Amino acid sequence: MMGAGFHGGMFWRREQKGPTRVSRELLLRVVSQFGPYRKQGALALVVIAFSAGVGLVSPLLIRAIIDQAIPSRDFSLLAVLSLGMVITPAFGGLLGVLQSYLNAQISQRVMFDLRNKLYEHVQGLSLRFFTTVKTGEIMSRLNNDVSGINRVVNETMAQSVMQVLTLLSTIALMVSMEWRLALSSLVMVPLALAAARPVGNRRFDMQHVSQRFQADMTAIMQETLNISGFVLMKSFGREAYERTRFSAKNRELMNIQISVSMLGRWFRMLLQVLEAAGPAVVFLFGGYLVLNGEMSLGTIIAFVALLARLYGPLSQLANTQLEVMGALALFERIFEYLDMKPDITDKPGAAPLPSPVRGRVAFRDVTFEYTPGRPALSHVSFEAEPGQLVALVGPSGAGKTTTTYLIPRFYDVTDGRIEIDGQDVRNVTVASLRDGMGIVTQETYLFNTTIEDNLRYARPDAMHEEIEAACRAARLEDLIAQMPDGLHTVVGERGYRLSGGEKQRLAIARVLLKDPRILILDEATSSLDSQTEALIQAALGPLMEGRTTLAIAHRLSTVLAADKLVVLDQGRLVEMGTHRELLARGGLYAELFEIQFKPQLTEALKAPANGQPTNGPAVPLVASRGAVG
Repeated sequence: MMGAGFHGGMFWRREQKGPTRVSRELLLRVVSQFGPYRKQGALALVVIAFSAGVGLVSPLLIRAIIDQAIPSRDFSLLAVLSLGMVITPAFGGLLGVLQSYLNAQISQRVMFDLRNKLYEHVQGLSLRFFTTVKTGEIMSRLNNDVSGINRVVNETMAQSVMQVLTLLSTIALMVSMEWRLALSSLVMVPLALAAARPVGNRRFDMQHVSQRFQADMTAIMQETLNISGFVLMKSFGREAYERTRFSAKNRELMNIQISVSMLGRWFRMLLQVLEAAGPAVVFLFGGYLVLNGEMSLGTIIAFVALLARLYGPLSQLANTQLEVMGALALFERIFEYLDMKPDITDKPGAAPLPSPVRGRVAFRDVTFEYTPGRPALSHVSFEAEPGQLVALVGPSGAGKTTTTYLIPRFYDVTDGRIEIDGQDVRNVTVASLRDGMGIVTQETYLFNTTIEDNLRYARPDAMHEEIEAACRAARLEDLIAQMPDGLHTVVGERGYRLSGGEKQRLAIARVLLKDPRILILDEATSSLDSQTEALIQAALGPLMEGRTTLAIAHRLSTVLAADKLVVLDQGRLVEMGTHRELLARGGLYAELFEIQFKPQLTEALKAPANGQPTNGPAVPLVASRGAVG
């Protein structure tokens, strides 16, 4: 629905726009990521410069051996020069170790910063973002894209600086030794560098496509290899279909990566020919100069040794351009996420919600649209006072869940306003707003850790006695006593070691531990049997005293216990009142009662006769509220 333009337009259709070229702004932004580590970078450059200088010593030693030590039969000089040929690379190796350490320090710190920035930024995006982007796509950006950059930053970029310095120092030395021979060796260099540019641009575009395919494949794995997806796949016998779908995406990834690997092979072949032709030119032209007495034989040998330092870096620089272009494509993908503006933010100068929070919730002519022009809520107005239980009732798609999402600002209203204690929720800080709320959703989510850790997610500083009290209030003490490790029992991924009712009781205990002023219950007891539901409702009763509770109601126990019923239909508030008032009115609520709620009452009345638990109303809460009509 709303995701088609946002998701598809921004991320998945860039190839339809034609080739993308690297902008100056992108390059400057990439460089800025290294700003905090400029001192380490400067030290790394010094080490690289020393390494490049050390590499020039060996050819000079070779020339001295051939032109001086051997002709003069000076064995002492020969021994010193030969020893120098061993010591020089050893010293260069030590510099290389130091350089690698500095490179790793800088690159890993930059990656550390990028991951943190990306994770923090995605955390700040609204629920709208997560309903339009696959989780696997987000994981791919955090893992694959950042990891892909790391290799290039750690190896390629540092090496490119090394190669440039090596190339420049080598050219300078060659010109100082024999400028004519140096010019003949350099004639092909501009052509080789010019040929690398279009290949690099192509690599930039192909890297985008490769990462997109990789994100698609990650999304499939995330969807089908988590517990819920795995059970769904098995229950419908869709293993073969999922294997085919995964294989198709894997094949797309394989093909594009083969293309990336083959990209520029003709260009690399040109470089290889150049590397072979270079010594031939040196021997031909240099030999001519030696025969004419214009140059020494040692100079030719030194030139040939220097050619390896000329064409090697030249070839590496050409390959580096391809790698850097690939890395820039990854940086651009990461910046796409970092550039997204969060929908829900604190206004400048926003103040915390005044304390203590009383919890008076008011909807003032609220209209909300997921998609422009298609209201999910239209001109909704109602109030919920502290101590009241307000039940949201209506057919599927009426806007009940949307109503509860607007209170903690998971979304912002399109028109109208929502107030907490008379304050527009958009004028207070998001943190203070949500700090005073407790939410139990229909689909309970638990982390794959211990029961205690899941409870402490609500209040990390809670005392052990408070945790035990919350468990008793949620009727979890018997369950915990049966667990092998008690509160330290690991619940499994998404709590799959627990039943649906046990998970919901744990979720309720978590909210009880938070002790909020406003409760939002989205079908919070839907997975419980009648007896357990009655116990939980009884536990929630004292918690509701002096607090505002909004509950999405599909159970008879909830509507009978409610102080006020808000009946929604197609995003509009069509009725509001108590159970008795709305039943007497004979409107939509009366129809829903006959179809949805009355059968639950019939089942509850049958339960004592056969002694079987049912999913009927929670009698203790109903009795305590005296709401049966």
